[in-house]
Amino acid sequence: MSTQPEEAPAPTAPAQIYAQLRTDRRADTWAPAFERDWAKALEDSRHSYSLTPLHNVIRTWQLRLAAASDVDAYMDSDEEEPGFVDLGFLHS
Repeated sequence: MSTQPEEAPAPTAPAQIYAQLRTDRRADTWAPAFERDWAKALEDSRHSYSLTPLHNVIRTWQLRLAAASDVDAYMDSDEEEPGFVDLGFLHS
């Protein structure tokens, strides 16, 4: 039998993530993406008899949700990263 991650997500984690995704401004794209990821992980788990694919989906989406506000703040700040070189001239 395969070993499961030491810190397994709570059984309610998928429902909690999905609820967060439905209220996020990216709901139109993120909720269906989570549904696809979750369905694939369920299928993989059925074939492998392992919960690892499900745990991986939960962790991935938890990290995305946690980082979303920081990414939004950075994108909204209009600040350029130090050392950024505009490569727009390549498409001219």
